[in-house]
Amino acid sequence: MIKTIKSALAALLLLAAPLAYAAGEHVHLDRAPVDLGNYASLQRGAKLFVNYCLNCHSANYMRYNRLKDIGLNDKEILENLVFSGGKVGDLMKNTMDPKEAKVWFGAPPPDLTVIARSRASGDGSGADWLYTYLRTFYRDASRPSGWNNTTFPNVGMPHVLWELQGEQELKPTQMRADGYMATVEKPVLAKPGKLAPLEYDRAVADLVNYMVYMGEPAARSRKNIGLIVLAFLSGLIFLVYAMKKEFWKDVH
Repeated sequence: MIKTIKSALAALLLLAAPLAYAAGEHVHLDRAPVDLGNYASLQRGAKLFVNYCLNCHSANYMRYNRLKDIGLNDKEILENLVFSGGKVGDLMKNTMDPKEAKVWFGAPPPDLTVIARSRASGDGSGADWLYTYLRTFYRDASRPSGWNNTTFPNVGMPHVLWELQGEQELKPTQMRADGYMATVEKPVLAKPGKLAPLEYDRAVADLVNYMVYMGEPAARSRKNIGLIVLAFLSGLIFLVYAMKKEFWKDVH
């Protein structure tokens, strides 16, 4: 009986070692340059979103008319961002049949309204994850779509921005980690796209910036209102304290 228990414990320890190693692995996330006050960036990001993301994904909790908050008017929204013949007040829905999407990609593409908030992790924000993910696709002939991703291995989504970025391939790269040099496989540009690498990074930053805004369009106004309320309460506390001193000055 004791021998059996020892054998079982040894097996568990052997199994736990690779599991612990896998659990310790994590993907380094690059910091996304999010700036919700940069309306030009948000407008460029919205254009990228409707041209490259909205064909398959949806944003069912976002209306086109919220784009007026980032400096666009109804005419600009209709002419440049609404391609389905809809109205400015419509939700940002796609036209893809979910059943066909499941056949093509293995699962229907998720709604992206709050993707920047839901992808937050201990290693970085959801914006950091998206910014890294959209820049780490590489060619992989073993995948059905012909693409893979180091941030999201074996992803079913193809690289929709490949014409802009070009084609990357996995190549051994020397990197310093914890004071030691290690060889890791990283995506390296093999065939240039329409944009230079820095231009592509800026385009992805604009797209991620818009997706962060889309997750909570009222974020900036909420924060501004919060600052106003705090300033008001600070002034009110001063007045209340002054009144208290005036009322109680004869008592003490």
